[in-house]
Amino acid sequence: MIYPMNALPLAQMSRAEKLMALEALWDDLTRDGEKFESPEWHHEELVATEERVKSGQEQFVDWESAKNKLRKQSK
Repeated sequence: MIYPMNALPLAQMSRAEKLMALEALWDDLTRDGEKFESPEWHHEELVATEERVKSGQEQFVDWESAKNKLRKQSK
C-alpha cells in the first residue's frame, strides 16, 4: 500500500512528535537491515574517500564543526 506524502499532519505536529515518528520509521527500516545490500557505487565511494584521506586530500571534521559549516552554507 502506498500512502500519500501528506499522510502525516507534519505542520500540526510538535518537534517531539516528529522525532518520535522519525524514530519509529528508523526502527522499522532497520529491523531487517541484514537483508539490505548497499549498492556497489557506495562501496566505491567509500574506497575513494579512504584514498583521499590517506593522501591528505581530505580530512575528517568533527560533527559540531560540520553542522556549523552546513548551517552557514544554507543561509
